[in-house]
Amino acid sequence: MCSSTPLKTLPVAIDKPQPESRSAYRVFRAISTRWMDNDVYGHVNNVIYYSWFDTAVNAHLIEQGVLDTEHGSHIGLVIETQCNYFAPLAFPQTIEAGVRVARLGNSSVRYEVGLFAQGQVLTAAKGHFVHVYVDRQTRRPTPLPDAFKRVLEKLL
Repeated sequence: MCSSTPLKTLPVAIDKPQPESRSAYRVFRAISTRWMDNDVYGHVNNVIYYSWFDTAVNAHLIEQGVLDTEHGSHIGLVIETQCNYFAPLAFPQTIEAGVRVARLGNSSVRYEVGLFAQGQVLTAAKGHFVHVYVDRQTRRPTPLPDAFKRVLEKLL
């Protein structure tokens, strides 16, 4: 006969994510909300936040001359993403996206992005995504070019 013993639940300490200040980020990009960004609940839908992450990071890389989305030899593929939400954002509003690099590997980068309502000190949302840079043709990881690394090192 089998006896069953109740499982004991062990306490687990979970740190609740907290908003961060502007000083935690290295560069900023203003992004205007659009009418279509709001959902039926009157605030920006969660999927839009991820497009702002992409916009902030890739626009910076393009402006710095290290990302050529049409002809460049390497492209970034997202392998991980996450976001925490602290305060609602809505149309019409200007969002200020702060960007930093948390980890710089041989062919991968962890970007962290803080989204601020214009002029606000704390993030309304913050998150991250990891890009693995691959050869455009083979889709195999490739080391980041030196010029690319120099741009990213300024964001560490």
